[in-house]
Amino acid sequence: MNLRKKEAQISVEYMFLIGFATVITIPLIIIYQNFNQESRDEISSAQIQQVANEIIDAAESVYYLGEPSQTTLKVNIPGSVVSADLSAGYEVVFRIRTKAGETDMVQNSAVNITGSLPTNKGTYTITVKAVSDHVEVSYR
Repeated sequence: MNLRKKEAQISVEYMFLIGFATVITIPLIIIYQNFNQESRDEISSAQIQQVANEIIDAAESVYYLGEPSQTTLKVNIPGSVVSADLSAGYEVVFRIRTKAGETDMVQNSAVNITGSLPTNKGTYTITVKAVSDHVEVSYR
């Protein structure tokens, strides 16, 4: 009888130990996931900001050099990009998906920019070409 009581006590102690470990582990996993998502959002935002700056710098450079100047850029587009827009003329607009929802990242330019930008994840070659009164942007 005494042996059975000890076995039951050991089983209860193991259950308490496993329960305590679970109670500690679950919040740590949640905190890790939140931190991980925030880090991914910050990295994507920084990459998109860098791509937009490179496009603006190249567009202004080829515009001021005049037609038929052109240059190419090799850029990496992260998977969080929802859309990319040059239709406003003097702006490069990327809409990205973050933990908080979708947000626009806008970079202003001193020159009129037209064309299209990639939205799918991957590495692209972007061509920036001066054309009379504006700059055309294309990718492949």
